[in-house]
Amino acid sequence: MASTLRNLSKYDENKLPSVKGVTFGIVVSEWNSEITFKLYEGCFDTLMKVGVTENDIKTALVPGTFELPTAAQMLNQKYNPDVIICIGCVIKGETKHDEYINHACASSLSNLGAQLGKPFIFGVLTPNTYEQALDRAGGKHGNKGVEAAITAIRMAALKKDLMG
Repeated sequence: MASTLRNLSKYDENKLPSVKGVTFGIVVSEWNSEITFKLYEGCFDTLMKVGVTENDIKTALVPGTFELPTAAQMLNQKYNPDVIICIGCVIKGETKHDEYINHACASSLSNLGAQLGKPFIFGVLTPNTYEQALDRAGGKHGNKGVEAAITAIRMAALKKDLMG
């Protein structure tokens, strides 16, 4: 469903699976930090609100969205969290750079998830304008960081159910 029709941060806490014992990794791009740090805040706060402890969250910062998959793999090797959330923002510009970066990041995270049997969450905004990014980083369309946290919780529970 298009985000213009739905606030991304609305969820029912009572319908979420338990987070007891679940560990999370979060990798955040510093490029467009005024957006990505709001996404991170929404993500982190949501995890804390539903009962994740600070000790069960490991965070890494990277220069840009293109670096998210590499850092996610390094974070995975060091801490082995149950799920890794990648947060970034690539705003369309005058060239096609956004398409290359977004495609490379999405493909790499998808491949990591398939190879390692672990959820790597694509919490990357791909807006056409800065205003659209703000709308999705705590603005009128909610906070995609919250959505990434909820997706991570649900995928960690699915992994536990299917893989033990």
